[in-house]
Amino acid sequence: MNELIETALQRPNIVAFVVLLLVGLYITLTRHNLIKKLIGLYLVQTSVILFLVTVGAKSGATVPVLLDTASAVEQDAYVNPLPHVLTLTAIVVQVATLGVSLGLVSAIYRKYGSLDEDHILERTR
Repeated sequence: MNELIETALQRPNIVAFVVLLLVGLYITLTRHNLIKKLIGLYLVQTSVILFLVTVGAKSGATVPVLLDTASAVEQDAYVNPLPHVLTLTAIVVQVATLGVSLGLVSAIYRKYGSLDEDHILERTR
């Protein structure tokens, strides 16, 4: 168990990822205000982006573009572009999800006059 803690403390990005994920899940599951739930979901999505950036980082590596076919470079010298592409995709999805969610929350507020989940559920019964 001590080795696991020591390993985690050597990688602060992983610790930050776990903390952001847990805080976001806690806020999403325990709060009744819809805006606070959206903030929790935003934190969860941000933690996933942090995780993808952490996984995609490689010390001393270069971009995977060959300018000269005659020079052979080892595979370990390149950075995998997939985590970077997934990060860009996650950012776009995050912004789109937040925009649509805020639009829905705005419509819910106009119809029910409240952002409290319990109050809205009472009015829909």
